[in-house]
Amino acid sequence: MQKLTVNQAGGVVTLMLSRPEIHNAFDDELITQISNALEVIRDDASARVLVLAGAGRSFCAGADLNWMRSMVEYSEESNRQDSIRLAQLYECIDEFPKPVVARVQGAAIGGGCGLVATADIVVAGPRARFALSEVRLGLAPAVISPFVTRKIGTSRAREMFLTGRRIRPDEALRYGLIHEVVSDEALLDDAVTKWVKMLLLGGPDALAACKVLAREADQWDAPRARTAAMIARLRTGNEGQSGMRAFLNKAAPPWHSDEGEESA
Repeated sequence: MQKLTVNQAGGVVTLMLSRPEIHNAFDDELITQISNALEVIRDDASARVLVLAGAGRSFCAGADLNWMRSMVEYSEESNRQDSIRLAQLYECIDEFPKPVVARVQGAAIGGGCGLVATADIVVAGPRARFALSEVRLGLAPAVISPFVTRKIGTSRAREMFLTGRRIRPDEALRYGLIHEVVSDEALLDDAVTKWVKMLLLGGPDALAACKVLAREADQWDAPRARTAAMIARLRTGNEGQSGMRAFLNKAAPPWHSDEGEESA
């Protein structure tokens, strides 16, 4: 059964979680379908930006209850292997070489909140709710904890992990978990389009490099050497050369299209 809808238009690929009847909850099949789609999109040069979305009233409410029931019967080793597959999915999104925008309405709970934490830009509607409620089941948000902590910091992560409470979009914005809140869900698509247009103004290689810097630069042992090597490579590469020449000649670089707008 297809639990994920993939749509591509104008350099933008939208992955729509398509299980609205159960709030787009994860199970092993959905995880596999997302992972397979990401593998294809990664190598598609025409795909410039990835949008994560959920059908219906919710973004993603975490784990499917039927999937959770089966986990109760799993051995510790089976649970470990299952968790590794989920961790690989989050790592894939976190390290994805193209910008990732999340469009969030309704619930983003547990694993759904993990998706939010791995996205580069997150836009939320007024009904969005975010929680890491695993502790209330006698569990912990172990697999998604590195991504959440990196995004919102240790103090905020401790509070969310320990209380399991749901936070509203204005609070998620203060935490740094999301980047924009719209006043009406009817405005969500317009807000996503605005961010996508800004992202399409960047060179594909440069965008990938910026993601590496944001994710890793503060952990490098020799940041001066590595950052100098990166900018030297970008300046002498085809994209950087064409971009700098276009700027000096007051022309548009070759990766620009009608999808991107300077005023976005």
